[in-house]
This record gives sequence, structure tokens and C-alpha cells, in this order.
Amino acid sequence: MIAIEGLTKRYGTRTVLDGVSLNVPGGSICGLLGRNGAGKTTTFRCSLRLAHPDAGDARFDGEPLRTATFERLGYVPDRPSLYPWLTVEQHLCLASRAYRSYDGARARELLATYCLDPADKARALSRGQETALSLVLAFAIRPALLLLDEPTGGLDPLLQRATLELIIDAASNGASVLFSSHAVGQLERAADRVAVLRDGRVVLAGDIEALRAAEKIVEATFDDGVFRSDVPALQGVRRWEHAGAALRAYTERDPDAVAAALARAGARSVRVLDRNLEDLFMDAIAGESPR
Repeated sequence: MIAIEGLTKRYGTRTVLDGVSLNVPGGSICGLLGRNGAGKTTTFRCSLRLAHPDAGDARFDGEPLRTATFERLGYVPDRPSLYPWLTVEQHLCLASRAYRSYDGARARELLATYCLDPADKARALSRGQETALSLVLAFAIRPALLLLDEPTGGLDPLLQRATLELIIDAASNGASVLFSSHAVGQLERAADRVAVLRDGRVVLAGDIEALRAAEKIVEATFDDGVFRSDVPALQGVRRWEHAGAALRAYTERDPDAVAAALARAGARSVRVLDRNLEDLFMDAIAGESPR
């Protein structure tokens, strides 16, 4: 398990993290979402003591971070940290000496997956290739704990998919995975949990399916775009959205009753939809999500 409790980080008078807490059980993937500057990278850095938090802590399998933790922890930073004068092969050689759990055969498989030439020096790698090498180094030790900060940055769509499959496979084998991405679709495909940061605070967190099921969207389409004036007065509707001839009602109560009311109001078609992760994220950063 990865357990982050009350992380707080200030730079002068600016609070970057304000009591961030979240848990990632074994076998689970938690997606960390937030706008630029929300505190995602600082959460990773403070958790791994690459930056010293003013308060709070992170525990890994119930223990504080210690040297031995890194034997089972894979980390990919948002900006790859490589030795520019070393080759890809030499990076792997360093990892083989630093980690008892290093799996050379696994590393070779990953090099082939990411199309990396062992003879290339790090300084000659593209941004995507730097990310790829960081991923190879992280996954070659078959980690039980994974902290991945924008792990698909610079990768082409095929390698992005391959990376998601690696993450999903690691979790299916019991790993705890915390990873951030600006691509909400990637998180929706891979993650079972989500935490949304806004201005350094967690404003939404939990199981994605439970969060999606907590509120439904009733979408009605009208031929002429004219709605009866009493429709927005329906009980249980938290918010309305208009888009051309379509009307969307967000409701936590009986969606079938809302659908029936919209049908009586003259809707040509009505359907009940689950909310997607993008809906949850947009509401959360707009300040509309429940704590």
C-alpha cells in the first residue's frame, strides 16, 4: 500500500500542498489529476523525500520511506533524470548493481518494446526516448510500488498504450500504482481509483466506479430546442446543461423520474448516462464536487 497522510509543502508564503492525503491499496491503480500547478509533482517529490514536506508523511506497506524501500519501488519523474554521458546499456548496468531485484531478461524485453538502442547515449535520446528509458529502469526491478509522474510524456500513441498495459499488468500482480497524467482518457482506461488536486488540496477522491454511479446524467434531445419553462424546476437535479437541441440534467436521485418528466416536456429522445472521468474532473476543478 501507498499511504500519503497530510502532506503540506510551502515555498515562502505560497502553499503548494495543503494536507494532501490518499491511499493506494495493493493491486490498485490511482490516477492523480489536476491542472498545471495543482501540486501533482510536488506530491510525488515530497512522498519520496526529494523535497522536504513541512508536515505530513508517506508510508509504503505501512513503513516510512527508507533505503530498503527503493528495492521494491519504481519511480518515473516528470522530467527524466538520466546521466547524459552514459549509454542506455550503462544505465541498465548501474541498475543491475543497485537492485537485487533487477531482472535482466525483463529489461531486454522492455528495450525491445520501446525500441531503444543499448548503444545510444542518453544525451542523444529524444524526450520520448528519455521517458522510455526511465520506464525500462522502473519496471525492470518488477516493483511492488510504482510512482509514475506523467509516464507517457513524449511517447507516441502505440508506446502510450504499451505503457498503460505495463501499468495494468503490474497492478494485476499486486503492485500499488500512483500515476499522474493530463490525458484523462488514459487514467479512465487504467485506473480504478482517482484523486483530484486543486490548489494543493484533494477535492475529490475514491473509487472511480462508485463516483460515477453516485450521479447520473439524463440527456434529452428536442426537435426545436424549445423547453417547457417548468423543466428546470424538477426536484433532484443539481445542474442543467444546454447544448443546441440537447438538454442534460445531472441528478443524484431517481434518474428515471427525471427522464419521464423530460419526455412529457416534449423530448424526442431521452437516455440515462453514467458520468465519465472527465465530467468528474471538470466538476472537481470547478469547485462543484462534494468532498
